[in-house]
Amino acid sequence: MRPEVKKSNVATAFETKERCFIEETANDSGDEFVSISRARVKPGVTTAWHKLKGVTERYIIISGQGRVEIDDLDPIDVFVGDVVRIPDDTPQRITNTGITDLIFFAVCSPRFLPDCYESLE
Repeated sequence: MRPEVKKSNVATAFETKERCFIEETANDSGDEFVSISRARVKPGVTTAWHKLKGVTERYIIISGQGRVEIDDLDPIDVFVGDVVRIPDDTPQRITNTGITDLIFFAVCSPRFLPDCYESLE
């Protein structure tokens, strides 16, 4: 890894089959140990049940509110500043329960690659 600053570009955000918008903030071969994406979920939307094979994920809530479901835990309400820790290979989804967009950073280790995503729907 070399020193650098990754500039944000919200214009590169794309909609996923998971029912959210993703901006790949830092996900490249320059740092294979972690990836960071900015996720946006519209009000009333629940993302698809999924898991990440071999990848641990953390959600850092930066705007809005939601309800996260992880494996067989009871659903938990989340708000700005909350950190959600999701072990690898664990079913997960999140619902935007607010009236504004739910925005969070998804931090994955090792870094997210499309092959690790497994839809559970």
